[in-house]
This record gives sequence, structure tokens and C-alpha cells, in this order.
Amino acid sequence: MRLAQIIEKNQEQAVIVTEDKQIKISDINEKFSLSWSNTIFSLIENEELSDLTKWYNENKHEILMEKKLSADKFQPLYRHPEKIWGIGLNYVAHASDLSEKAPSTEPASFMKPATTIIGPEDVIEIPQQSERTTAEAELGLIIGKECKDVSEEEAVNYIAGYTTIIDMTAEDILEKNPRYLTRSKSFDTFFSFGPELVTTDEVEDVHQLNVATVINGSLHRKNNVANMTFTPWNLVSFHSKVMTLKPGDIISTGTPGAIHINDGDRVECHIDGFTPLGNQVKDLKKH
Repeated sequence: MRLAQIIEKNQEQAVIVTEDKQIKISDINEKFSLSWSNTIFSLIENEELSDLTKWYNENKHEILMEKKLSADKFQPLYRHPEKIWGIGLNYVAHASDLSEKAPSTEPASFMKPATTIIGPEDVIEIPQQSERTTAEAELGLIIGKECKDVSEEEAVNYIAGYTTIIDMTAEDILEKNPRYLTRSKSFDTFFSFGPELVTTDEVEDVHQLNVATVINGSLHRKNNVANMTFTPWNLVSFHSKVMTLKPGDIISTGTPGAIHINDGDRVECHIDGFTPLGNQVKDLKKH
């Protein structure tokens, strides 16, 4: 199942996305006398997603398709996760691009505030403080239930689904001093995610997915999840031993390659079988 979020009459609404339609959860509730939560975050927070997925897979042929909703109404999946974890230099090839040594014993992780969040087709803003900002396509893991001290083997059971992410870094600020990492990652608009939450049943083997950073329609860099130093399940397990992971927490698993972005660019995240995520770029120093 694939979920997206729209705004209708100033209210957030979760929709199930099919090949050519989007079906509002509220309409499903009305037609079938059900009471699923109406937003993606509440579906995750209330741990309804696995039951909804099962119900949908059993009943999707009976659902009357509503009118098609325009994709430009897609929003971020949600705006207020408790935590966003980012992972640096998780593909060895990306570390080589930056002439840095890839971490080999523990993930190089950092946290980002919810105020960085934007959604599909929103504008990435290069801040006044930065002359050199990068964008990085990444696979996102969305935590589906409370998760503490889990093993790698157990980790998949705590995942609600996957999504496409574009993470930004003010690279010139970071290069001044590694202790500036948080600031370099935390400007408004520096975390785009969506348009879809893809539930785990839709992905046969997450390690076989290819993740690509695309700039102005041209492939910049692509790599396979299997080439990560720290696998998705390792990342979930490791961070669950640092702090309790909560429903809706996001782990952005690292990029195959960062690209410098400039005013007027369009950057995209492409992942096999996922709807691409794309954003335009605006340099605030030029406007």
C-alpha cells in the first residue's frame, strides 16, 4: 500500500495512492463504516498501519475509486516527527567523493529539527549564510512502533514503511568546523520527504533498491542499498540502543552522492519502484 497526504479545506487528509487514483481514508471510513485515522501520522502513531494495509489488500477491489486528485496537492507525509536521524557517509563511494574516510565501526549520525521539513514540489531555499549548499537523495525509514534495544533481525518488524528523501547541507559552513554539522543541516527547507509512504509489503528486499540523486533531469550519482556500510536494519538497531525510537521517527539512511545546487535548479530523489520526489531551488541571496 502507498499513502500520501493532501490538504483539503485546510485539513490534512491521508490518501491511498493507486496507479491512477488517490482514495481518501475518510471516504473509505464513510463507505465501509470504519474508523481509521485520517492522517498518516495518526495512522502510524496509533499503530493502525499494519491492520489498514491488511484490510486494504483484502478489500481493494471493492473500493469505489474517488475522483482523481491532482498530485500538486501532495504534502510532506507529516510535519512533526519526534526525531529525524540522518546518516553521513554511509556509502563508501560518497565518502571518496568528499576525500573523507567512511566510518567503519559505527554510523556517523546527526539529528535534524522538524522545521527543516518541506514536501514534494516545495522550494528548497539556499540560505543567506551559505555560498555552497548540497542536496542528497536518500532512502527514508519510517518507524512504525516504539523501538528500544532491538536486534538487526528484529528491526524490520518496527518499520512502518519507506519513503524518498532529499537532505540538504550547507557544505561551506560544515567545512569551517565539523562542530558546525547541526547548523549546516538545520536551515528551514533542508529536509524534503514524500510524496509516498510505501509499506513494507510493497518492497520485496530493501537491500536491492537503487537510490539516485538527479539534478535538472540528469543522473548525478546512483548506488544500491546493499552497498551501504551500515544496512537499514543495522541503523534501526544501533539507534534504538541510543534512545527509544517512537512511531513516526525517521531515519534518512545516507546518500549515494551529494550535488551542489544553485538558484533555479531542480533536484530529485529516484528510488526503484517509488514515485520520484522533486523540488525546485531558490537562492535567497538572489531574491
